[in-house]
Amino acid sequence: MKTKTQIDFYDVYESPVGRLFLLFSGKNLAGITFEKPDCRRGVAPEAFKKELASYFEGKGEGFKQGLIFLEGTAFEKKVWLSLKEIPYGETRAYKWLAEKIGSPKANRAVGQALGRNPIPIILPCHRIIESDGSLGGYSSGVDIKRRLLEMEYYNTLSKK
Repeated sequence: MKTKTQIDFYDVYESPVGRLFLLFSGKNLAGITFEKPDCRRGVAPEAFKKELASYFEGKGEGFKQGLIFLEGTAFEKKVWLSLKEIPYGETRAYKWLAEKIGSPKANRAVGQALGRNPIPIILPCHRIIESDGSLGGYSSGVDIKRRLLEMEYYNTLSKK
């Protein structure tokens, strides 16, 4: 019998920021990581891989792939889902996100929740920066955060 917290398989996606391991529970995306997981390899839906390619090319219209959170508190899930509201190529401050979720004094807690985001890129925690414009942290490293932000920025410039 399958438990709710089980990753069924992973697939690999070669992205401009490195090899991504796409983690699935059933038909739903449960995680994206840069480290190879300890489970069997499978095949991600082709439609989702096309959405990823479009995202990295700056042509994406968002992601339709079903998501599932296998871990996380109600607060963390609220933070993660709010990230979908930040447009491609734009950034917001930790303070903005804390206010958005109705916890205006929870900047630090928001930062901690972002550090545990299991589905980066799809739930774009890289778009959250410090109020002074500095990058802040990123669970996969600040260099990857910088590369994602630069890629989105230049992709939006090329559309203008």
